[in-house]
Amino acid sequence: MNKFWIVLSHTYVSKLKSKSFLISTIMTTLLVFGIANIDRIIEHFNKDSEKTIAIIDRTNALYEPLKEQLKANGAKEIKVVKSNKSEEQAKKKVQNEEWYAYVVLDYDEKQLPKATYYAMTIAGSDVPTQLEQALQQLKMTLATAKIGLKPEQMKELYAPIVFNKIALEKNAKTEEQINQARAIMYVLLIAMYIFVIMYGSMIMMEVATEKSSRVMEILISSAPPVQQMFGKILGVALLSLTQFVIIFTIGYTSLQNSDLLAELLGTENMPIGTILYAILFFLLGYFLYATLFALLGSLVSRVEDVQQIATPVSMLVVGAFFIAMFGLNSPDAPFITVTSFIPFFAPMIMFLRIGMLNVPAWEIAVSLLLLVGTIVFFAIVGAKVYRGGVLLYGQSSSWKDLKRAWQLTKK
Repeated sequence: MNKFWIVLSHTYVSKLKSKSFLISTIMTTLLVFGIANIDRIIEHFNKDSEKTIAIIDRTNALYEPLKEQLKANGAKEIKVVKSNKSEEQAKKKVQNEEWYAYVVLDYDEKQLPKATYYAMTIAGSDVPTQLEQALQQLKMTLATAKIGLKPEQMKELYAPIVFNKIALEKNAKTEEQINQARAIMYVLLIAMYIFVIMYGSMIMMEVATEKSSRVMEILISSAPPVQQMFGKILGVALLSLTQFVIIFTIGYTSLQNSDLLAELLGTENMPIGTILYAILFFLLGYFLYATLFALLGSLVSRVEDVQQIATPVSMLVVGAFFIAMFGLNSPDAPFITVTSFIPFFAPMIMFLRIGMLNVPAWEIAVSLLLLVGTIVFFAIVGAKVYRGGVLLYGQSSSWKDLKRAWQLTKK
């Protein structure tokens, strides 16, 4: 058993110190920190970037109402100034970057506002959109005034409808809980996809590298192949958990200071049960795919063959990802219910149903039993195949290598 811990610790420590792990952890942490603080970053860069928009008002009546409407809409980055210059002079000021843009206001044939916006570029800016919204609101005000509607009547006309959603099912999820589950599901989907693909491939690369350098021949004489297999799986699992804890800690800490994302994700009232299910299905999903990758990795003797033989397992992960994305909008679809019991899809699909629906306890239990049973099955089969697979050399291009590896185990 000491040899198992040696393999585990060697796999963990060697990968922990690798440049690829350090770089990926730093880059991912910075990305998570940036996303979690995106509202503050945008605010920081926009606070000194007030855009001056010159208004050429040919009606002599729309400038002040437009200015007030922009103020009411909270368009803080737009500063409008009235201009009596000609369009040619205004164009030169925009070209010289004295003004960001200029707008020509006029009446159409119905004596309602129309505008033409001039700027060096109309791409990558929401300034035209905010101006258009303000003018649209101004147009509605003038149009309703023409037909005799009072401001109180107009306000009542455009007030949003009261539309309450009440689930009749006992203990049904509230809309807030569904939105929280949907937000966590997005995070879980992306995390599981990245971690399974990245760390599953790492297990295969580890075995293939050792076999291609003939180090495997030394290792199997000092430690049983089964101990090597599970040592590598758990060593890489600890590595992935280390990276996940670092990223999660940075992300969670950042979210505490981000009002925007905290509101979107509902981190203040996150049910502890949802978080526990997310962790449980994440770990089970990882161990299922990690076992498959280790099994297939033992059949590969060249690093160049890793991608080819890993493709079928990778496609299962991709399939689960797309099914889950579909299920986010239709969690009660029969197709989603069926796939939530298939072990390869259950880590994503069953958690999706748990978060968004009132799933009976027996369904969750059956799904977990099938998932755990599949992991145990592949662990037993994988250990036998791994024992013979590490002795296989040459190009691996067929699933017949599984049979050869199994036969070698019996010798």
